[in-house]
Amino acid sequence: MSYISAITTPIKNPQLRLLNALRTNSKPIMTFLGLPSFRAAQMVAQTGLDGIIIDCEHGNISDDAMHSSTAAIAAMGVSPLVRLRMTHADLIKRALDAGAHGIVVPQINTAEEAKTVVAYSKFPPQGLRGQGSAFPGISHGVDIPTYLKTANETIITCLQIESKAGVENVDAICAVPGIDMIFIGPNDLALSLLGYVPAKGDEPEFVDAIQKIVAAARRHGKWVARLSNNGAVCKEHLKVFDTVALSYDIRAIQNWYTAELEAARS
Repeated sequence: MSYISAITTPIKNPQLRLLNALRTNSKPIMTFLGLPSFRAAQMVAQTGLDGIIIDCEHGNISDDAMHSSTAAIAAMGVSPLVRLRMTHADLIKRALDAGAHGIVVPQINTAEEAKTVVAYSKFPPQGLRGQGSAFPGISHGVDIPTYLKTANETIITCLQIESKAGVENVDAICAVPGIDMIFIGPNDLALSLLGYVPAKGDEPEFVDAIQKIVAAARRHGKWVARLSNNGAVCKEHLKVFDTVALSYDIRAIQNWYTAELEAARS
């Protein structure tokens, strides 16, 4: 069965900012959104980012907030992605029916788990996704019939590798048809491999694991991404990775107030 994916499709849609930037190797930059606010989503989307990952795994994001944030981000011409809590079909369905341009699925450890994500991310005949929502066409800038014809080939299906088991099975995971991107979660990866966070960055086991993930993604023609803590580190990471997620809205607020209060009280 054919699994034409976002990475190979010839379909052009100017609304899909992140996908278009990835295709042209423009090194797009994303961030994570953890605050459940329509206005916060708008303001972060206005900064010049190419994509925003709405964090339903670790963020304070309910189903309602995910819907609102997806709509707000897409309306600003930025690509909303949703990080799920796990691989359950209902979570995948809700994110895609809200209009997400892609999903990010954490803690993928086996090829079977990757196949499950693909199955529930694709409409038949490639997958098992059901249809019924009137919303996703809006954030994709198309009508529903067009969305149904193009979604399998334009939605970015991204898996996080962030455990020892995931690293051990990364080649088989990357070989799964229909997977478009691999995202490295450095903190959970460090916890799994080293037993502490954050990694210093030069631990041989940690460095080898990242290199193995990148090599597997390249070997199987997948985009590869990771988290970056600040702009300088982001610039270095983009020499290797196709895209990065530049920190987190919550950390950005905390860091600004910490720095400005320090300056005010110095």
